[in-house]
Amino acid sequence: MKKTYISTRNLQKEINFYQAIVQGIGDDGGLLVPQFDLPVLDLNKLAKMNYVDLATEVISVFVPEEGKELIHEACQHAYGEGLFPEDVVPVKKAGDVFIAELFHGQTAAFKDMALSLLPYLMTLSLKQLNEDRLVMILAATSGDTGKAALEGFKDVEGTCIKVFYPLDGVSAIQQQQMVSQEGKNVKVIGIKGNFDDAQSAVKVAFGDQQLKEVSDQHHVFLSSANSINVGRLIPQIVYYFHSYFELVRKQEIHMGDQINFCVPSGNFGNCLAGWFAKNMGLPVNKFIAASNKNNILTDFFTTGQYDANREFYKTNAPAMDILVSSNLERLVWYMCGKDGNKVRTYMEELKSNGIYKVDDETFAKIKAQFAAGYLTEQQVMQTIKECYEKTGYVLDTHTACGYGVLKQYQEATKDMTRTVVLSTASPYKFPESVYKALFNEDLDVYDAIEKLHEKTGVAIAKPLVGIKDKEVLHKTHIDKTEIIDFIKSEIEAI
Repeated sequence: MKKTYISTRNLQKEINFYQAIVQGIGDDGGLLVPQFDLPVLDLNKLAKMNYVDLATEVISVFVPEEGKELIHEACQHAYGEGLFPEDVVPVKKAGDVFIAELFHGQTAAFKDMALSLLPYLMTLSLKQLNEDRLVMILAATSGDTGKAALEGFKDVEGTCIKVFYPLDGVSAIQQQQMVSQEGKNVKVIGIKGNFDDAQSAVKVAFGDQQLKEVSDQHHVFLSSANSINVGRLIPQIVYYFHSYFELVRKQEIHMGDQINFCVPSGNFGNCLAGWFAKNMGLPVNKFIAASNKNNILTDFFTTGQYDANREFYKTNAPAMDILVSSNLERLVWYMCGKDGNKVRTYMEELKSNGIYKVDDETFAKIKAQFAAGYLTEQQVMQTIKECYEKTGYVLDTHTACGYGVLKQYQEATKDMTRTVVLSTASPYKFPESVYKALFNEDLDVYDAIEKLHEKTGVAIAKPLVGIKDKEVLHKTHIDKTEIIDFIKSEIEAI
């Protein structure tokens, strides 16, 4: 089978997997998607595999057949050599809810699940393409992508990485993780603006003609570490299969039983990966997208209208403080029958007017598979407290959105299908909020880490031990309007 990739906006020529990884985004501004139909996988065969072999089987679906051995090698490096515990994604139980802990990697957040692998996918793709130009990775972050991408790409030969994060728009721990990042090829830039400003500028950079000319002159090309890159999305499919098999192994379900997944959602890549898994044979009844006060996805899944003309809120779940959920474009493309012309029209409406509405047929398909809800900041705090008091499990603020929205969904629908909530971060990434929720006391972020451990007994995530004392190495701050010029200057300095 020919495995090629095209754009959601219909103006990208066909390219192969390796080109898709390196290019990052469609040259028409759309997102790259598989042009081929996804196969249904043999669940009984996959259930017997360890995480490395499972990842190899799932990811190889998207790669030319001769590339499977290369993928296995990459997965072994990413998941099998001590960056994660032997049980890569533990699935715990909190009352009647199953929680898949995706935060046991190098940065204590779920982005590690894909960004531990992406550098290997990037380097093997460069070799397959005989590419000798320097790759400049651009990443916008609402908190977790930045550190995970920096950690993944630090000192990777043939690459450099620039991460843009919103000043005052990430947690103190997230910021300290990024600005103390070591590596000779990394740079971290704080912007006066929000995540959407950074993400929009990075997308513009890929299509900017002047940047292309400067890149050509300096033997550089630009690529992405955000979930707009299909290489970020594909590895996330794996832990949906793994979580399902964990429930089978624990005899909580029988093979073939349907389950639900509740997913804290910002840029929507995490939830979309689950939908891919369903299309590859995973028995999923419903995906429940959980948001914080920036509830644009809740409104979309409720009405079919995407309306970004609203106030932007900084909340206690900052990784979800997003108004432009890029990966939703991929879902819309699939749901409207892979009609790239229609998607392009929607995206032009969004760019021009800040709003678009999908047609009734498309919305009916979406609503059949997705539900959504959101929590206010106060509800997030209440959920953390209630979950701990009832079950002893400590949620971070983002996972609390998932847990709380699931409870709302169950109450409203009476759907008591076994459900896995994806836990996207360690509670120690947001310790002051979690401690305040549990013990009603305001503490400095680093005091909160120590006290939270002392009072709950939950182990401090290894990447956060001693983080307070790490030297700040990155102090560059720019205005959101200066991002493109900054990237140009970075290329010219090579």
